[in-house]
Amino acid sequence: MLPIDHATVLKLLVATPHRIAGASKGLNKEQLRRKPAADSWSANEVLAHLRACADVWGSSIMAMLKQDRPTLRYVSPRTWIKKTNYADLEFGVSFRAYANQRKDLLKVLRTLSHHDWLRGASVKVAKKRPEETVLS
Repeated sequence: MLPIDHATVLKLLVATPHRIAGASKGLNKEQLRRKPAADSWSANEVLAHLRACADVWGSSIMAMLKQDRPTLRYVSPRTWIKKTNYADLEFGVSFRAYANQRKDLLKVLRTLSHHDWLRGASVKVAKKRPEETVLS
């Protein structure tokens, strides 16, 4: 993966809800739940996965900002989603929740100094402990 700076990350985080809104505009509930192929995800499932990622990674970001180099347990968004009802929700309801969650995250991230973006954590995955930062 190419290196990325926090300004680029912020632009991508701002753009994503707009891109989702544009891609889903005019689609009905059936279309949003339809899988284009047997081994693919519907738009609703993709959105549910994005919400699970936002939960998991947003929580990790907040822990890194509140604690000095915490050790965090890795949580897979695919595992986390099973503990939610995100995949069952109507797309519009889920999208509004996702957009609000993103807005809240952006409020925090926009206030960070360069140093804050580099705050890190050790993420425990099985016996490994990879390092992650707010930026990563």
